[in-house]
Amino acid sequence: MKKVSAKKHLGQHFLNNQSIAENIVNQLEFKNKNILEIGPGMGILTQFLYKQEVNLQVIEIDKESVFYLRLNYPELKIIEGDFLKLNLQELYKNKISVIGNFPYNISSQILFKAFENRDKVTELVGMFQKEVAERVASVKGKKKGILSVLLQAFYDIEYCFTVEENVFTPPPKVKSGVIKLVRNKRKKLDCDEEKFIQIVKSGYNQRRKTLRNSLKPFTLKTNKEIEILLQKRAEQLDVEDFIIITKSVQ
Repeated sequence: MKKVSAKKHLGQHFLNNQSIAENIVNQLEFKNKNILEIGPGMGILTQFLYKQEVNLQVIEIDKESVFYLRLNYPELKIIEGDFLKLNLQELYKNKISVIGNFPYNISSQILFKAFENRDKVTELVGMFQKEVAERVASVKGKKKGILSVLLQAFYDIEYCFTVEENVFTPPPKVKSGVIKLVRNKRKKLDCDEEKFIQIVKSGYNQRRKTLRNSLKPFTLKTNKEIEILLQKRAEQLDVEDFIIITKSVQ
C-alpha cells in the first residue's frame, strides 16, 4: 500500500528513521500497562509499542492514517478523533503513559492536557519542536515559560535527545527534541493552586519586569524572603519560589 501523504494543516512530518523511533519508545519505563500513542501516522513508533505486553491504544485524527493502520495493524485499538477532545478520565480507570511524535501546532496544548490530567497521566514521552522541548525541561533561565513551571511542579522532566530535520518526510524547518515527563510524588501544591497558576502566568506575561511590577494586581504580605523574590524576574524563580509567593497572597 502507498504511504500516507503528509498534511500541512495537521502539522504532519513523518519520522522515517527506525533507530530513532525505537530510541523514543525505549524512553518509556512501561510501569503503566495502559499506553496511549497520539498521532501514530504510519506507525513508526507503534511497531515497537505493539511488541510490548501492554494495553496499547492509539488516537489518530487523519482518516488516511487510520486506514493505513487498520490494514497494517488489524488488532490495534484505534480511536478516531482529536486527542485534545478526548476524556481521559472516562477512557481509563487506571494510570496511563502517553507517547507520540506530536504535531508542533498543538504540542503545548497536549502538555497542558497532561497537566490537567496529571493524576491519570503519570508518564509522557514526546517529540516536540526543539525550542519547546528545551523550554519545558529548563529549570531556570530565559528558556523557561509558564508551561515549564506548571509541569515541573508535578513532573520530573528530562531532555532526552535532539532529532535532526533530515529524518522526517517532509523535513520540518527546525530541529526536534525528545523529552520525558515522569510524575513526581507531589499530590497537591502547598498553596492555593488557582492562585499559583495566576501568579505564574502574571510573572511570565510581563517577563522583562521584576515580579514586584508584574504582580502589582496582587496584594502580598511581604517579609524579607518575599522582598528578595520580588526583586527578581519570573525566569529566575523555580517552582518552590512561586509557591512561597503564592502563600503570601492576601
